[in-house]
Amino acid sequence: MPRPLPLTSPLMQLVSRLHFYIGLLVGPFILVAALSGLAYVASPALEAWVYRDMLQGSEHGDTQPLSAQIAAAQQYLGTTATPGAVRPAPAPGNTTRVMFSAPWLGPSQHDAVFVDPVTLGVTGQTTVYGTSGVLPLRTQLDLLHRQLLLGNVGRLYSELAASWLWVMALGGMALWLTRRRALRQTRGPRRLAHHHALLGSVLAIGLLLFSATGLTWSQWAGSHIAELRHAWGWGTPAVTTDLNASNDTHHGGHADHQAASTPSNMPTLPLADYDRALQSARHAGLEAGRLQLTPPSAPQQAWRVAEIDRRWPTQVDQVALHPHSMAVVDQTDFATFPLAAKLTRWGIDLHMGVLFGVVNQLVLGLIASGISVLIVWGYTLWWRRIRSTTAQYFPLLAEPWRLLPLPAKCGLAVIAVALGVALPVLGVSLAALVVVDALRWCVKQRRTARHLDTHPTIH
Repeated sequence: MPRPLPLTSPLMQLVSRLHFYIGLLVGPFILVAALSGLAYVASPALEAWVYRDMLQGSEHGDTQPLSAQIAAAQQYLGTTATPGAVRPAPAPGNTTRVMFSAPWLGPSQHDAVFVDPVTLGVTGQTTVYGTSGVLPLRTQLDLLHRQLLLGNVGRLYSELAASWLWVMALGGMALWLTRRRALRQTRGPRRLAHHHALLGSVLAIGLLLFSATGLTWSQWAGSHIAELRHAWGWGTPAVTTDLNASNDTHHGGHADHQAASTPSNMPTLPLADYDRALQSARHAGLEAGRLQLTPPSAPQQAWRVAEIDRRWPTQVDQVALHPHSMAVVDQTDFATFPLAAKLTRWGIDLHMGVLFGVVNQLVLGLIASGISVLIVWGYTLWWRRIRSTTAQYFPLLAEPWRLLPLPAKCGLAVIAVALGVALPVLGVSLAALVVVDALRWCVKQRRTARHLDTHPTIH
């Protein structure tokens, strides 16, 4: 294993100063992401408590047919509209979600009616969001974490945090490997630098995971990642519901992009078809308790029945069913997914605190709390530097950069450009930092030259 470069080397000085600026300038965004993520991690328990009356049904008694449950929801709303999707009660004591589309709802939203599968009583009605079917409280915490409730503009904050988080983690690890012996020997107030470096190294894997999975949801880098996955054949397989599509187009979509509404030109489906679709899906091997049935969204479209249990072991198999015969016309099995698609699924579910349930949520809470402590400690160290009369408040990146050999400069420039293209928010922010740093360096050079002209050295 090669020995780490000394801290006095120009490269490590550049890493140290870049790490400082990430913490100083991007740190507040990372802190907000960590705190809002901490709130989101607690949201499943909050959701179960706040909406307990709506989510809980009868634990004992015979379950009524799914068609009867849907009819109860339609009667409650006073409509004969076909539901956009239905999620049968996953276990005794739970309620069935009958989800309707409505013109006043936003993208990926449904008006859900919750029905007791035993008594057919309606326990509540609310808006649910996304393929996870989260309720309003959790939806708001999710939007707060992802975009600060500011829409697409707010998504820039989380992308900025995710884009720089992995750079901060790797840079911190490099500095810790270089300085670990010296840091162990520090005493007194300077001991905080040791604690900061040690905590960062412990959290490094979590930081890298948060950064990678967070970027998959981002606006700019996320689209590049999706294109890369598609080009390399790493996309998440999904059934096709187009009965006119040829076999070679099967499994070409993404599981999260599904038709969940019924156009006005689509005839009302017999409610008994929901029972038939559920029975056919079970016969096809969909064993998960958590299912979603999506009826045909247009003529020549198939039913889509999908497992939606993302806990370990993951159950996300899907089938497409012919609308008349209920025969399976397409099917995907998670066990046959490419490894990259499985890792993506597991990484996202791990990030959301779903994969391993409460244990997953506790670990994420500890990591988010650790990130918050890291940022606070980093600002404390900077404040102590400001109070020192000999320290440089805002060190220049240009100073160690000028000392690098030409091959190193060229290599770093190529890496920076490549990362800037792949991660546009990182690229733009890095370019802004470099421009400001270059201007500061020019000003410093002029002041130095003016000082030498005014106070020439006497030999």
